Amino acid sequence: MPSPDSAQESARTSRRSKITPERAQELYTAVLDLLRESGYESLTMEGVASRTRCGKSTLYRQWGSKPELVVAALHGTRRTLLSHIDTGSLSGDLHSAAQAIDEASSGDTTLMHALSHAALQSPELLCALRETLIAPSIAAIDAMVERAVERGEIAADNPATAYVSAQLLGIMRARPLLEGRYADDAFLSGFIESSVLPALGLPPTPPGS
Repeated sequence: MPSPDSAQESARTSRRSKITPERAQELYTAVLDLLRESGYESLTMEGVASRTRCGKSTLYRQWGSKPELVVAALHGTRRTLLSHIDTGSLSGDLHSAAQAIDEASSGDTTLMHALSHAALQSPELLCALRETLIAPSIAAIDAMVERAVERGEIAADNPATAYVSAQLLGIMRARPLLEGRYADDAFLSGFIESSVLPALGLPPTPPGS
């Protein structure tokens, strides 16, 4: 006989299955459009429901809260797939990560500004962003570094190994605030070559590699 917890989970899954993947993408697009237009603070579940002609109760059943819906929209439309990157070298992995981040973000400075500011004001949004987007990216980059140590590319006791993910994700968040521009592939690649690889004791990537 199913336990009460499993029965509740089945009920939630049943309710959530009413929204098709295609419909979810429509909702995600509307959420991101509203964020660009008005910012995070002005975004409401009521506004999303009105824009998409979807019941507000349906949104709450599916996602629970505004932060969870925003994170789902980002995750559902801007996949970086960093965990799938394995080129055989740390330099190749990091440059592939830079390209994936650039492609996923599409230079959307307006959206990044809105979310960066909102995350500082909303602990709930910051927590959701960390758990759903930031933590998986950190784990993927850390795995790249661990593989490099196992291959003997870099020394295990090099103190810079602990800061690679913080360097990449930090500069990605900082550039919009400092320069009003997103950290695109060219910028991240230059940062990797001039800052990350030298700190790890690795040579520059040969041209054309």
